[in-house]
Amino acid sequence: MLNKLLFQKVDNSSLIVFRVMFGFLITLEAWGAIFTGWIKRTLIEPQFTFNFIGLDFIQPLPGNGMYFYYALMGFFGVLVMIGYKYKWSMSAFTLMWTCTYLMQKSSYNNHYYLLILICLFMLMVPANRYASVDVKINPSFKKIAMPRWVLLFIILQLWIVYTYASVAKLYPDWLDGTVPELLMKRKKDYWLVGEILQQKWTHTCILYFGILFDLLVVPLMLYRKTRLPVFIAAIFFHLFNSYVFRIGIFPYLSLAFCLFFFSAELIHRRFLWNKPFYDLKEIETPKYANFLKGFFFVWFVLQISLPLRHWLIKGDVLWTEEGHRMSWRMMLRSKSGIASYKIVNKTTGEVSFVKKRDYLTKKQLGPAATKPDVIWQFSQRLKEIYAEKGEEIEIYVNARVSVNYKERKQLIDPKVNMAEAEWDYFFHNDWILLHEDED
Repeated sequence: MLNKLLFQKVDNSSLIVFRVMFGFLITLEAWGAIFTGWIKRTLIEPQFTFNFIGLDFIQPLPGNGMYFYYALMGFFGVLVMIGYKYKWSMSAFTLMWTCTYLMQKSSYNNHYYLLILICLFMLMVPANRYASVDVKINPSFKKIAMPRWVLLFIILQLWIVYTYASVAKLYPDWLDGTVPELLMKRKKDYWLVGEILQQKWTHTCILYFGILFDLLVVPLMLYRKTRLPVFIAAIFFHLFNSYVFRIGIFPYLSLAFCLFFFSAELIHRRFLWNKPFYDLKEIETPKYANFLKGFFFVWFVLQISLPLRHWLIKGDVLWTEEGHRMSWRMMLRSKSGIASYKIVNKTTGEVSFVKKRDYLTKKQLGPAATKPDVIWQFSQRLKEIYAEKGEEIEIYVNARVSVNYKERKQLIDPKVNMAEAEWDYFFHNDWILLHEDED
């Protein structure tokens, strides 16, 4: 029964069209980062980047190297789109994108993590078996079918993402409209829609639509009678996000995912009408079927478990950020703060305060005041800078932070020497103050 569910062959039109769209979009993402100045602001101007802790060896290339890095990454995107040396091209892009994701957190976005997962998915699937240069070179490579697990895999992955994104919004500051109002307040100067975005009824619509769309979009897209109206709603939702939040290719990638929900007949008829249509429903169980089943089990256990891990960590994740990343907690709060770093020079006895702008770019100042892991990393970097001069220091951080414009509270224990503090990836770091008894 499981073999039939996973390995029955179905028409591959949706996957082939998605490959072309996906290759085009990742090319735009890579080359667009060059021309919009994102690379300069994020990877070239900083003296150092805040990489994922423990992965300090993954660093941006020196000088203007990241321009060439992204140019090459976009080139691999083109090769994915046309299906040339597909596995190699997809592997190269996946590796390069993953390194970029891990080497900096100043522009952290859950969508960047999603793109890694989709890249891994595209590595596993036979997306170059039709309408590709690989098939032109080797016609025997051509296939018009794929195993059903391709569809099931991407649909289940998207279901997990959207469901967690919806559930994460079920907290007071979203439900009373505070967060939608704060998100829109920064958009008042937008052409045509700026004033509309400030209206109370707009915030109410965003409140409920944000929860209900994320919660229901996948199941309603699976049901034939609701598929078209939900797809129309998805077009509005994602174009709204594209214009208002300026989040790159991801609204359009989300629309491309809809290919996997429509019938193979429709996708074939609309996009690949010259291609033979497959409808034999054969079952072809590969020799590595058991390995594949095991891989799927581990993959989805991780995907379901990772967004839940913050429940095992003491404190509110909105405050501590512990367990926030890779958890589909998207656009949930506004966080601001001010922080000072006091240096006690144990070598000279001098006490001074760090001029953060001497070390950090404008883009890095916010995270270095509000995000505990970045505060810890900046402290460790300062320790290294002084050590290079032969001086030993203590660092004390006074960070006062506000979530959703509420009263500012102390984030970091000001009595803790952050130069000697340790970072715990899996449990609460005690130098992050909680204030739970005050609420």
